[in-house]
Amino acid sequence: MLKMATLKLEAEDGPCCPICLEQFNVPRQLPCAHSFCEKCLQSHITAEADKRENLKYVKCPVCRNSASPANMERPVREWATLFPVSSVLQSILPAKTKVDRLCDACNNEGVSASAEVFCVVCKESMCGDCLKAHKKLKILKDHTIINVEELACNAEHVMKLAEGFTCSEHHGEDIKYYCKNHKLPCCGTCFFRGHKNCSNVIDLKEELPALLCETKSVEIIADLKKIESHLKKLMEMNEFSVNNLDKQVNGLTAEIRKIRKEINDILDKLEENVKTEGNRIYKEEVLRIQDENHQCLSLIHAVRNSHYLFEAVDKYGSNLQQFLMGEKMKLQLDSYCNLVGEKYEKTETIRFEVQLAPSIKSMLSLSLSELGKVTTRSIFNTIPLGCLRRPMKDCRVERVDVVDLKVPNSAYKPYFSGVTVLPGDRVMLADHNNNQCILLNSSYQFITSHTLTGEPWNICVLDDQEVAVSLFNEKNIQILSVIGDIIKPVRTVTTKYSCNGIAASGKGEMVVNGYYTDKKSQWSLINMGGDVKCTHQYDSPDYYLNYIAVNNMKTRVYVSVCTMHSLLCFDMDGKKLFTYSPDNLRYPMGVAVDRCDNIYILGYNPNNIHHLSPDGSVQQVLNTGVPRCPWAICIHQSKDILVITNVSDEKTKLHIYQLK
Repeated sequence: MLKMATLKLEAEDGPCCPICLEQFNVPRQLPCAHSFCEKCLQSHITAEADKRENLKYVKCPVCRNSASPANMERPVREWATLFPVSSVLQSILPAKTKVDRLCDACNNEGVSASAEVFCVVCKESMCGDCLKAHKKLKILKDHTIINVEELACNAEHVMKLAEGFTCSEHHGEDIKYYCKNHKLPCCGTCFFRGHKNCSNVIDLKEELPALLCETKSVEIIADLKKIESHLKKLMEMNEFSVNNLDKQVNGLTAEIRKIRKEINDILDKLEENVKTEGNRIYKEEVLRIQDENHQCLSLIHAVRNSHYLFEAVDKYGSNLQQFLMGEKMKLQLDSYCNLVGEKYEKTETIRFEVQLAPSIKSMLSLSLSELGKVTTRSIFNTIPLGCLRRPMKDCRVERVDVVDLKVPNSAYKPYFSGVTVLPGDRVMLADHNNNQCILLNSSYQFITSHTLTGEPWNICVLDDQEVAVSLFNEKNIQILSVIGDIIKPVRTVTTKYSCNGIAASGKGEMVVNGYYTDKKSQWSLINMGGDVKCTHQYDSPDYYLNYIAVNNMKTRVYVSVCTMHSLLCFDMDGKKLFTYSPDNLRYPMGVAVDRCDNIYILGYNPNNIHHLSPDGSVQQVLNTGVPRCPWAICIHQSKDILVITNVSDEKTKLHIYQLK
């Protein structure tokens, strides 16, 4: 029997690289605050470059956020060296793992030279030659210079030297502002380019004490430990699954031996077949679980590194550093929760069963394959995301911003019938009137547009690079890739009826709904090839501009039925679970679900937002601060932000709401 190689996690073994699972060797830090060995990061970047032409960014191996090197002109094989060394992690590594610090100036020129000193003002390491050049300039000669040895094994010293964190997008510029509308720290350039018109931008020097109180360091550290605990539990479940598989295989062979007394010859063949097939499945499952446990262990190290990094900043850093790192840790917590939730959702347990012929007496006349065979069935073990993330208790919907959109080269006034949030905080809109999709940056500014083959209605994110767009009154769905600032058509999925509402259902599937007959609509679960897995009809008289959404566990479907003034909730088998149709919900349009499965429906007339709990009970009905004729809605899950379009204003606007 194949034995499973156990992946061991040493207790308190210090910061380790999530890729090689060893203690760091030159820890390079990405803008998301995840760190990796320089060689490991470069191997990851090289692998990404082999998969994609004209690589413009690399995705973090842990949270999958995009990161670009400071100098895009440098060869891809050198990109890892362009990301900064994590001085904090470097300072808390065991002494035996210390490595020579390189001169930053020489490194930017592609030359490796050991650093001798560190300039506190410039925040750069320098070799002897660069130090001489530094001292020659009159404006630089009074800068404070220290020996690099003073940075080793002294996290408190490191944090004092790096008083403020610099902007990850604009090299060398200090963080000075915080945009509450977008939950983003900004340097001066960020502020003037993307946030000067935001209604709630604060100066960190003035508001830092109040913001620091909101960071809640103890809760962040507790949540990081909780994530690590869940990952360890997942590994234990996988270990148990392997042991249970071993027992099941042995149990099957024992069962066959009992029958062998009567039909010895034929059962000998069956036993051999069962053992062979069982062991084959066992080996495949063990290899899969080993890979799963390796991923869990890698993620544990990433979580633990976040813990070490945040604890060091929280203990020794300035208020500004504590706040800024706290913001990054909050985003990391969300990405960790999503990753662990995905892993629990996909975790399965194999059950062996032997299917015997109905009549034992006839077995001698059966062939081996007719006699019996080994089958398996998967039992998925899932946990709700609420177990991993702090619940949104008493959440309230509050409008925080209204953004005027300027879309160039539009023949007609834009009509945004669909909206979704892409990875990297970008936003994509379906412009029904101009047959196009619009891509916005994280500050809701226009980046680019793409012309479609028909009138788009709704839009949803399929994965890190693809979105699906339903075309109004057409029996197809257009799949687009969005890589960087480039939108390209990928393929077209043909359907058997016109689809309007669309939502991703995971595992390469979509839930779509549309018109069926004069008084019926239907929603279907389809795959990317257009094959229908199931279809369920529901009443929808006269008009069929209905939207659709699914919950996080992909077990419920929500459909807003405009002319019935109702929200319908179904399970995945088509059974109606509840109907929400109060008097103050008229012509409901967009529907969305937050990270805790709370439901949000837009009432077109009167103008309101209905906030429901997962069971359909009312939490809040927002009647003030809602635009006229609200139409489409999406939720930024990690930032708890609602983005809403409307179709009545002369100017095209987005309305931004915070879930507080």
